[in-house]
Amino acid sequence: MEFRSFSVTLLLASLIQTGHAEVQPKPCLTVKPNWPQIFSGENVTLTCDLPGEKVNDWTHCWTSDNATPQHSDEKHYIIRDIKVNQSSKYKCYGHRNHDKKKSDWSNEVTLSVIERPKASLILVPTGQMFTGEKVTLRCDIQGHTDTEWSYSWYKDGDTNRPLHSSNVKRENSFSVRESDSGKYTCRGERRSDSQRSKVSDAVTLTVSGESVGCFVILFHQVRFLLCLSKLTLSLCVTDRAQAVLRASPQSWLTEGDSVTLSCEVKGSSTGWTFSWYRDKDELLSDSSRGAGGSYTLSPAALNHTGAYMCRAMRGEPAYHTQYSNTQPLWITGVSRPVSLMVNPNRAQHFITDSLSLSCEGQSDSTGWRVRRYTHSEKVSDCSSGWGSVTGSTCNISSLSTSHTGVYWCESVSGESSNPVNITVTNNVILQSPVHPVTEGDPLTLHCLYHQIKPSVLTAEFYKNGSLLQTQATGEMNIHTVSKSDEGLYYCKHPEKGESPQSWISVRVSTNPAPNLVGLIVGVSFAVLFIILLILLCRYKTNKGHKQIVDQISQQNNRQPGAEVTQTGYTLVHADVACGYTDVTYAEIELKTKKPTKKQEMAAVNADTVYSELKHNTDKGPQGVSKKAGYC
Repeated sequence: MEFRSFSVTLLLASLIQTGHAEVQPKPCLTVKPNWPQIFSGENVTLTCDLPGEKVNDWTHCWTSDNATPQHSDEKHYIIRDIKVNQSSKYKCYGHRNHDKKKSDWSNEVTLSVIERPKASLILVPTGQMFTGEKVTLRCDIQGHTDTEWSYSWYKDGDTNRPLHSSNVKRENSFSVRESDSGKYTCRGERRSDSQRSKVSDAVTLTVSGESVGCFVILFHQVRFLLCLSKLTLSLCVTDRAQAVLRASPQSWLTEGDSVTLSCEVKGSSTGWTFSWYRDKDELLSDSSRGAGGSYTLSPAALNHTGAYMCRAMRGEPAYHTQYSNTQPLWITGVSRPVSLMVNPNRAQHFITDSLSLSCEGQSDSTGWRVRRYTHSEKVSDCSSGWGSVTGSTCNISSLSTSHTGVYWCESVSGESSNPVNITVTNNVILQSPVHPVTEGDPLTLHCLYHQIKPSVLTAEFYKNGSLLQTQATGEMNIHTVSKSDEGLYYCKHPEKGESPQSWISVRVSTNPAPNLVGLIVGVSFAVLFIILLILLCRYKTNKGHKQIVDQISQQNNRQPGAEVTQTGYTLVHADVACGYTDVTYAEIELKTKKPTKKQEMAAVNADTVYSELKHNTDKGPQGVSKKAGYC
């Protein structure tokens, strides 16, 4: 009985042990971080956990659809810097080390890996900024909505200490100082799982004109800053953005030409609107944005002459640049009541030379005065000290470079002459005409060097920056000037240097072309000559005919009562002297008629000749044609 009880106990123990060997443990696979989407570059940990088993008793294996199996004594498998192509379904199992028994397969987990988005930083406005201007740094995450992210901004590559962070706004706006200059970046962080985007490319912010503790003072339309910095009180001109104004194609124009004024902001090109001024009066504002505004005069009229300026603004509140440089425009007309005469008659002069400027015209020039415009003094009269006045003449005894400018005559009523550009230098000058050259006239340019007596140079002559010709005589000739010869000219010597530039203007001629005039005169003389020749020939023809008739009469008078009958051809008239080839012959038959007694009594002391004339217009004697040629 006891033996049977022991056998049952062993059987039960064997069955229990056999039952344990048949049950395989099932691992549990988990992922950390457990995100629906994982950005490339993240580190992902797959954990294969065998419940109730010691880790050291097992070797763990992880498999996926597109990767080779991975084995480890640890239950953790870390995928570092995960790639998009590692997206897959993963599972694991274990091998018991002492008997190589295999566990069951774990649950499946799916890794969905996408490319990490990159932030994009936009600076508004771009380019150079100025102290006090408002700048906006806008951070965008490519391919994602704004509501997913919070944003951080960094300066000069320090991504550990953000300058500013926002959980809502993607824009960071602030007023800049010079110390804010630097390179800026940004980055986004997805609020749902704290994954970060790539850091944006750096954008450079350049700020000019830092002022600490400054007060703006407006004095005579010029802004000044009263600054307190490091316990030092100083007065300084504010360093604001500078507008630059240019004229194209040139500032010297003939009435009817076109010119375009272009305004740009130095060092900055976007976001600006522009205002235009002439002689301190506002012209207009254009709302176009871009590299610069433009203002076109077409066609240019005499009343467009003046000094132009521009200014730019942008942002909210509005930030204004300084006023631009002054750009004068000079428009010359076809005829003016008075002209400014220059002696010596050239546009460029040497320092220490004397110069005479006089107002002369067809009418009385009394009351006209000489005025000028220079960049330093703006507009001033000769009587203000730079010359001496005698009537309508201004004399400058000794020129200096400060006399360089534009000169003209002006009446009390505001009428003006055409302007004249005068340039004073101390080295090489181009001797060119002061006033416009008429189309069709010749033009000679000389290159002169400043000595006691100006000498001739071997010189190169340029127009609009391009070499025209090189002359050993220092002289360049244009035999017939045309409108295409208009432009900026200067000359250059290899050793002496180059002259200033002078604008040579060409005026269209209002007279008929010389060739046409010559043709008309020639034709008139030819017609008159032919008329005179015809009259002369008619006169000679009539005279020759009368002489022939008289000769025939005399011959008949010398043959009274002759018993002869003569038949033949006698030349009646021929225009030989006139060069005609038409010859007319007449057939003359002389007959003697016996007189009656009354006739004999009446014919005493008188010869009477009777003749019968027959015209023969066919042929002359011996077959001679009436076209006889020149005699």
